[in-house]
Amino acid sequence: MSEPLLCTREGVERVQAALRELELDGWLLYEFHHLNPVPVALLGLGKTTRRAFVLIPAAGEPVALIHAIEASSWRHWPFQRRSYSGWRDMEEQIAELVEGRTRLAMEVSPGAAVPTLDYVPAGIAGVLLSHGVEIASSGDLVSAFHSVVSDAQLEKHRQAAVIVRDTARAAFERAADAIRSGSPTTEGALSEWIVSTLQAQGLVDQVSCIVAIGPKAADSHYAPLGDGETIDRGDLLLIDLWGAFQGSVPADQTWMGVMAPSVDDRTQEIWEAVRDARDAAIDFLRKRHGAGEEVRGFEVDDVARQLISERGYGTYFVHRTGHSIDTDLHGSGPNLDNLESRDDRRLLPGVAFSVEPGIYIEDDIGIRSEVNVHWGEAGPEVTPSQPQREIFTLLDE
Repeated sequence: MSEPLLCTREGVERVQAALRELELDGWLLYEFHHLNPVPVALLGLGKTTRRAFVLIPAAGEPVALIHAIEASSWRHWPFQRRSYSGWRDMEEQIAELVEGRTRLAMEVSPGAAVPTLDYVPAGIAGVLLSHGVEIASSGDLVSAFHSVVSDAQLEKHRQAAVIVRDTARAAFERAADAIRSGSPTTEGALSEWIVSTLQAQGLVDQVSCIVAIGPKAADSHYAPLGDGETIDRGDLLLIDLWGAFQGSVPADQTWMGVMAPSVDDRTQEIWEAVRDARDAAIDFLRKRHGAGEEVRGFEVDDVARQLISERGYGTYFVHRTGHSIDTDLHGSGPNLDNLESRDDRRLLPGVAFSVEPGIYIEDDIGIRSEVNVHWGEAGPEVTPSQPQREIFTLLDE
């Protein structure tokens, strides 16, 4: 297993070069009880229970400030280490750590706009501000050094995407077969089957799903009580499922099917708006890459949202177009979002994210289509390689 990035000289030097380019005096990582996934991953931290600070200066040696009882949790740290025991001692040493430094990056989000980047408590920020330190968002650093997908992880994600796709299709067929047999299954029972099937094929990390018939799917994060609704003839069915190989990057997809021989006109109209918004977002990404132009998360959201609005359903698209995916299903990198927040972080090479527009009309209908994108040097790679074009029709007359 490779060493954590910030526990290697090469990794530190890469970060320091980025800090100088961004005109930052350093990156100050703060961690407590594994609440901040960025230092946990970049520093390879196991169990810790006390506050810790790691300064990666733009030049010079990194320094870790840890509690006196946590030495064993930091024995792998190869650089300078200082310890404290009391809060007064901690605050004095923080002052020494930041002395002479005016601008430091931390996991903060201006206006708390991006919760997946906003991990520094107000109290700790206040201590640093009292020493004249300007706190800058570490957003681009997190994207470049934490949320990037390695070649090995990308290959595992591709494998997971095939498993997720095939499991989704098999789940629709299972629901249809149950109807044909005269013993329709339920949302809850099908959910259990999906999870066990994914796990049996090696997707053991962050595995779950959403199974919802038409009106229930209007709640985009629906979870049934007990068995939930029975999936019966004529029902529109949404299946959202996800999972990863251990320590890799999840595949997260949403598919639509109808337990009928055809799709009614209204459902087809809504589906086409969702599908076309998905494709418009992906086309926008491809065009920007082809032109060598940078892309920011909010811009992609605007493209998908505009198309759905033009089709008359803008009011019913109530969530962002996509979320970051790294080793966490909802990662710390850029989201495709100009609704819940204005995510103006750049899509840096190596990051991954979902593209999942949806239309949700309360107590009536919910339709979503979801694919994943890896923003690679060669352009956006979409998984699965063949996104859903039409709603599956599962039953004959």
